[in-house]
Amino acid sequence: MTGRPVFVYSEALTGYDFGSDHAMSPGRVRSAVALAASLGVLDALDVVAPPPADDALLATVHTPEYIEAVRRGVADERHGLGTSDNPVFPEMHEVSSQVVTATVEAARQVWEGPARRASNIAGGLHHAMPDRTSGFCVYNDVAVAIQWLLDQGVERVAYVDVDVHHGDGVQKVFWDDPRVMTVSLHETPVCLFPGTGFPTEIGGPDALGSAVNVALPPGTGDAGWLRAFDAVVPQVLAAHSPQVLVTQHGCDSHSHDPLADLDLTLDGQRASYVALANLADELADGRWVSTGGGGYAVLHVVPRAWTHLLAVVGGHPLDPETPTPQAWRDRIGAYAPETMGDGVQVSFRRFDDGFNPESRLDQAIMATRRAVFPELGLDPGF
Repeated sequence: MTGRPVFVYSEALTGYDFGSDHAMSPGRVRSAVALAASLGVLDALDVVAPPPADDALLATVHTPEYIEAVRRGVADERHGLGTSDNPVFPEMHEVSSQVVTATVEAARQVWEGPARRASNIAGGLHHAMPDRTSGFCVYNDVAVAIQWLLDQGVERVAYVDVDVHHGDGVQKVFWDDPRVMTVSLHETPVCLFPGTGFPTEIGGPDALGSAVNVALPPGTGDAGWLRAFDAVVPQVLAAHSPQVLVTQHGCDSHSHDPLADLDLTLDGQRASYVALANLADELADGRWVSTGGGGYAVLHVVPRAWTHLLAVVGGHPLDPETPTPQAWRDRIGAYAPETMGDGVQVSFRRFDDGFNPESRLDQAIMATRRAVFPELGLDPGF
């Protein structure tokens, strides 16, 4: 018998704050939690506070020198601290460590506890490297949580990253570890930070086929994104047969996001959450750890997206036509969304029904399938 799904959260997590003029607004998380609460989404979840910060956990992925540099809290070019993207903020080490323990607690709840699903929407800091901060990410909470699972004896973990930016930090940490499959769907690195995530990146010499990258052309919308997901993700995950699925849900793939160029709607993003929940049920005995990530349309998009995520985690997905609460709209102000969706009917044509060699999207899908499918014993087709 399984327990109720878990949401790992405390107000302390919103202290991850690079400043009021930075894109990574901590208000994203606070607003999402308020919207989820007002719609009754949190009623289906056990809300659990994260454990205290733990340097020993950080050291399973990050170097001692880097941890000490973050603790000092001063600009340090060698470790990426003090740049415009990654300015130093008060209690950076303490708050960033708390984000890590929150995601590890979600993993613990799923692996050791009665829960099958757990989420930390303040997490998903997938760009952080073992020895430096990168892309607004100080410590790589998802990599630490995956390493924790491996240290508990989990034999196979799959990580799926749907952020518009490549999940480069997680891929780097597990590049040569066949126990971990990293799957990232992102805007092509030709156009977007961090400049990695090409289809030919398929894992290190001892783990060929363990890294899967789908590099999507700018302007890809719901139908194209879901077509690419369906053409790659279920097959590679089934080949890996994970015991736990870990996912990162940056919602900066939305058409309104100011930092990227994909064209998804809330309705399409919600469909991806449902698809990943179903894959966890089918392939990992329901064991699913989810996190937030990027997302910089902080008023209209992020709160609705992560409320949908938490609703799916809780087992009661929200209808996209659900009205947003009037009190929430009043706080947002002019042009506040009146419903939880963007009014789009989501559908897509399956890749197996036909490959169009002149389509940039289909070229991207086929590049991934040709690069990685043979390493997994799969037929790339066409």
